[in-house]
Amino acid sequence: MKKKLIWTFMFFSMLLVLAACSNKDTENEDEKDVTKNGQTEQGEKVVIDNNDFIIEYDEAPKRAISLNQHVTEIMLALGLEDSMVGTAYLDDKIYKPLQEAYEEVPVLAEQYPSKEQVIEVEADFLYGGWSSAFTEKSIATREELKELGIDSYLQMSSTKVAPTLEDIYTDIRNIAKIFRIEERGEELVGQMNQDIKEITAELPEVKEPLEVLVFDSGETEVFTATQNFMNTLVTMAGGHNIFSDVEGNWATVSKEDAVDRQPEVIVVIDYGSTTVEQKINFLKSDPALSQTPAVQNEKFITLPLSAASEGVRVAEAVEILAKGFYPDAY
Repeated sequence: MKKKLIWTFMFFSMLLVLAACSNKDTENEDEKDVTKNGQTEQGEKVVIDNNDFIIEYDEAPKRAISLNQHVTEIMLALGLEDSMVGTAYLDDKIYKPLQEAYEEVPVLAEQYPSKEQVIEVEADFLYGGWSSAFTEKSIATREELKELGIDSYLQMSSTKVAPTLEDIYTDIRNIAKIFRIEERGEELVGQMNQDIKEITAELPEVKEPLEVLVFDSGETEVFTATQNFMNTLVTMAGGHNIFSDVEGNWATVSKEDAVDRQPEVIVVIDYGSTTVEQKINFLKSDPALSQTPAVQNEKFITLPLSAASEGVRVAEAVEILAKGFYPDAY
């Protein structure tokens, strides 16, 4: 009888050991599920340092609003339209491959929506492309939004001086991580790289890059790109931004300085209420700027602001610029 009890005890002890091992294996499998293939799943906290504003996400946002066109296009390119309750501030036509997805998202305002509109649609996440999105004059500061229970993200590549292509990829990866779709983020980055590689492979070899003036706006003076992403795009397309030596991303320069630098091409940024035609007519009629080689040879290239910004349209922007710089090569 004693021997039988000992064997019974040993039998149940073995069952307990096996059960414990099984539970441990299950826990390990659960851990694998949480970060399967590097994918952050629901239930795991995501912490992002966004322009020194630390944000924590316990779950993916479900009611997001994009506040500027280039970040709207990033969200749509990531397939996040079902997680969006609104968008705003369209500068020009939406990127054609994203038009169908864009039509699924309500447009809340021509420019920035009000704080009341954001609260009314019960938004839980705001994605801003420019710093102007998060001020008391536009919607609210990020601190105030946080107090309202609304998370936010500000495009870092659009707020730093001299952003690179990799900076844009960092933003895309951050958004993908916040929404728990890292694989989609990597796919988008990979596709962008492939598209850029195909475009730049077709660029002609040039001994001296064309001298390029980026014309945003201005009448008494010229508001132009200096070291922002437009500078990178012009360089990638085989040109030289004549104001790339000026610190900062944008600058107001004198007409005389623009004329002295003798631009051979003028890239006209298309957005807002002033049309490209009006900008070009101004350049042609201005006593100073009309004396530049670019104006005299009518060498103008139109680039939508959404393509010039830090978004998903890098390959398209480089192609537009390259074909405008060197039309005989295409």
